[in-house]
Amino acid sequence: MLENGAIPEVDFRFSQEMIEKLKQYFEARVVGQRKLETSLFAAIIADGHILLESVPGLAKTTAAKAISDAVSGKFSRIQCTPDLLPSDIIGTQIYHQDTGKFETIFGPVFANFVLLDEVNRSSAKTQSAMLEAMQEKQVTIGGTTYTMPQDVFIVIATQNPIEQEGTYPLSEAQTDRFMIKERITYPSEEDELQILARTESGVFSQKQEPVLTIEELDRVQAIAERVYVDDSVRQYITRIVSATRSPEKMLKAELARYVRIGASPRATINFLRIAKAMALIGGRDYATPDDVKQMAHQILRHRIGISYAAVADRVDEEQIIDGILSAVPMP
Repeated sequence: MLENGAIPEVDFRFSQEMIEKLKQYFEARVVGQRKLETSLFAAIIADGHILLESVPGLAKTTAAKAISDAVSGKFSRIQCTPDLLPSDIIGTQIYHQDTGKFETIFGPVFANFVLLDEVNRSSAKTQSAMLEAMQEKQVTIGGTTYTMPQDVFIVIATQNPIEQEGTYPLSEAQTDRFMIKERITYPSEEDELQILARTESGVFSQKQEPVLTIEELDRVQAIAERVYVDDSVRQYITRIVSATRSPEKMLKAELARYVRIGASPRATINFLRIAKAMALIGGRDYATPDDVKQMAHQILRHRIGISYAAVADRVDEEQIIDGILSAVPMP
């Protein structure tokens, strides 16, 4: 039920229908992984980029492809390798000797959905080619700036955290461009049995038609922007982010000393956007503190820098975030 009338009833019903279509499509292609499903839905509704991390074989690429296949937009897949060049992503200029002119050839980044598979296998120089596209929705080729698709432009990147040889860890500047970072875990025994059953029946190999158009997704994103967020929820967001920058004020000394870098204002903005998307997914036109808390790990885990002492003592970002959520009172 709508509480404050911020969103017209017809628009709200439309958003719920589209989310349900997306859910049915995704769950037909990916077994289990409800947490991943929620994170992907929230990110694309909030028009944010997504970083997926897991060991090999846990359907990172499958999930990314499923969410993009559900929408009838332009899709590009870039398999990152150490010899991948920036021009292989954004495009280049080709000189035609017969005309004496240069022709601009756009790269695969000019799409609505871009899958960067194993992004940490590309060099830092190539990774940096995505910075302008992800943040400014534009690229520069030969001194000329070209705008990315204005309706929907979402980058879904995957990386494997356990391999070291031939990989280049993402810089803080690069990871901060991702709205969320989701870590995928192993499926349960029940889910794995379901995977075997669907594999034998050929369900995964069946081609499915998109269930949303780019225009419909664009409309859902616009509806999400109109979700009401109370001042108390906004203050809750800023207190959580502030706690990452001044952990000694909120956390116990033995835990606070492990925090090296706090979250940037981009985290605050993304918290607000993701809370609105979570509200819409939850069937509400208003955000709650739970919408913020539920996605805190995904928003902060790649924005909090921990010290070498934390690594030595086996303290990770998840423990820091848990400590912050426990210390910051919910409104």
